[in-house]
Amino acid sequence: MAADISTGLIAIGSGLAIGLSAIAAAIAEKEIGAAAVGAMAEKEELFGKGLILTVIPETLVIFGLVVAILILNLAKGA
Repeated sequence: MAADISTGLIAIGSGLAIGLSAIAAAIAEKEIGAAAVGAMAEKEELFGKGLILTVIPETLVIFGLVVAILILNLAKGA
């Protein structure tokens, strides 16, 4: 079974969906993490809020994974 150009483009599209969302989440988490550590240095009771806000950008990667799965499933149906 020979792979054609559409199979390669589908793979590139799904890879970009996960890769770019992971990079965006990493940049957001870096900025939020730095701010959270600064806030916790001044007020230790902000640890819980800082932890929750640091984890929130990881949902971006989950959305990227869902989009990649949808791209792959749409490709199988076509």
